[in-house]
Amino acid sequence: MRLGLDFDNTLISYDQLFRQAALDQGLIPASTPPQKNAVRDYLRQVGQEDAWTRLQGEVYGGRILEAAPYPGMREALRLLAARAVPMHIVSHKTRYPFLGEQHDLHAAARRWLEQEGFHAPDGLNWSPEQVFFELTKDAKAQRIVDLGCTHYVDDLPEILDLLPDQVEKILFSPDGIAQPKPGWRVMRAWSELPGLLGHV
Repeated sequence: MRLGLDFDNTLISYDQLFRQAALDQGLIPASTPPQKNAVRDYLRQVGQEDAWTRLQGEVYGGRILEAAPYPGMREALRLLAARAVPMHIVSHKTRYPFLGEQHDLHAAARRWLEQEGFHAPDGLNWSPEQVFFELTKDAKAQRIVDLGCTHYVDDLPEILDLLPDQVEKILFSPDGIAQPKPGWRVMRAWSELPGLLGHV
């Protein structure tokens, strides 16, 4: 078994941060729910697509260290590490925002992983070589295959669709909105992952 993991909206939750960043800039009303998609949908509805694009650069770059890990994520990964399950993060992420301040988004994501103890000896103790940020979705899918991942967890069905049949596809859908295709497994919470992999 070799486990591959998505990064954005799988390991890391941006919902509260997107709302807060948009409120800080006066872009949304206070009644907007703390959900990334609610912020996106409101800004698109009022014709502020460029503001949404700039906001993504700010959240994924300059303010990423304010984003929270999904509950139970570290505990699940720690348990799997104790069972000697090889793991990798493979993410699709542009290097720089399309608009706004030109943060290095790959470096920002790596800083978040360091902050959350991924590379600390008393944390998850991962090697930096276990983490890959690819520039395109196709490159991400190819990396997952090249690494020999037997299982892959992602919140986007379109990514799981790109993977060959030999990869066990696990859809992370905490709110139940994203729907699996036949044969996929569904993970509603991180506490479910060890059981899905047979490592209860």
